[in-house]
Amino acid sequence: MAVFVVCHGAWSAGWAWKKMRPLMRAAGHELHVPTYTGLGDRAHLLTRGVNLDTHIEDVLGVLKYEDLKDVVLVGHSYGGMVATGVADRARDRLRQLVYYDAFVPRAGQSLAELGGAGGAQRMKDLAAKEGDGWLVPSNPIPPDTAPADVAWITARRMKQPLACFEQKLALSGEPTMPRSYIRCTRIGPVDVFKRFLERARAEGWPNIEIDASHSAHVTAPELLRDTLVKLAA
Repeated sequence: MAVFVVCHGAWSAGWAWKKMRPLMRAAGHELHVPTYTGLGDRAHLLTRGVNLDTHIEDVLGVLKYEDLKDVVLVGHSYGGMVATGVADRARDRLRQLVYYDAFVPRAGQSLAELGGAGGAQRMKDLAAKEGDGWLVPSNPIPPDTAPADVAWITARRMKQPLACFEQKLALSGEPTMPRSYIRCTRIGPVDVFKRFLERARAEGWPNIEIDASHSAHVTAPELLRDTLVKLAA
């Protein structure tokens, strides 16, 4: 049995991994998906002070109070920022770090600057237009998502503080545990994650490409389960 802890993507929460829970349990594995402060069932805790460090502390708290050890930590999308920070601060609790179509930051980098040319300004503009200057609305849902899932997701996604995307990640050093990368090949209009797959290959990490869109935990949960289990083994 492996213990998986997921650092979920932006605008999302633990609810988005609903399809994965029974699949991982049936395969004999434990799955934890902590919801970040200000999102999902913790929406009532949203304040202007919520940032990337807040979300790192959310996951560290679950590792501590659930006494989780030998963990396979999974970072999805924005969750790659969170997972890298968690990996730096909880090295003794982690067995492996898996980036799943995720950002892979170095010390001092923010998601806004990793999001491609003009990404930081686009986020500021969206926050100014639709989020009272401090909240960023969600990206479009992948087009291959089933209509029922689109309705489910749309009703639950929330705007997220701009500070989460602008705060630079503080690290004491690069994570020391084994790392791997899962690349979803059904890319959107902007290929944000290609550079991180290339980094994984250049640094010799195990890497797998899967035929799925960015949110495979919704659109291809069995495929994602099989891929995670394979990497964890």
